[in-house]
Amino acid sequence: MTELQNYITSYFGITNQNMDKITSLFSETTLKKGEFFIKSGMYCEKLSFVRSGYIRVFANANGKEVTQWISTKGYFITDLYSFTFKQRAKWNIQALTDCELYTIDKENYTLLNNLVPNWVEMEKQFIAGCFIQLEDRVFNHLSLSAEERYDKLFENNKELFNQVPLQYIASMLGMTPETFSRIRNKKIS
Repeated sequence: MTELQNYITSYFGITNQNMDKITSLFSETTLKKGEFFIKSGMYCEKLSFVRSGYIRVFANANGKEVTQWISTKGYFITDLYSFTFKQRAKWNIQALTDCELYTIDKENYTLLNNLVPNWVEMEKQFIAGCFIQLEDRVFNHLSLSAEERYDKLFENNKELFNQVPLQYIASMLGMTPETFSRIRNKKIS
């Protein structure tokens, strides 16, 4: 069973009968390090599950790059606003390492509604889960100190700290690279 099938089974409770229908709509794709999944201003017509690698979601704001998220193995990636509402993408999504993905295009994604009973309800639960995760990130940004945010991310994603440029992690945590370095040096010593 592939990582995608494991995720679908554990998260959505899809039966084997429907699993083949769903996974047949995905194709295995790759992104080379530095390659863009989507650039802001374009239309995002695909959704991918990260099988391996690291992908950064970022935007340019006031002349600097702001990292919104770094996606790792086991997460989906898309510009949800563009994919869902057929609007231009707000985010740049770029591979930080070579990546292997399972990708479904918009046309095949719309077929899920016809192929899988209760798809609308399952999709709603998935999006609610994403929203809850976003709420938790906002709450942490508002209520935790920079050091507590660092600790929480490190506790849950240690491998990220060895695989991704640290300025991207600092940006994602809402701190300057200098603050990030100061906290990191304190933890190391």
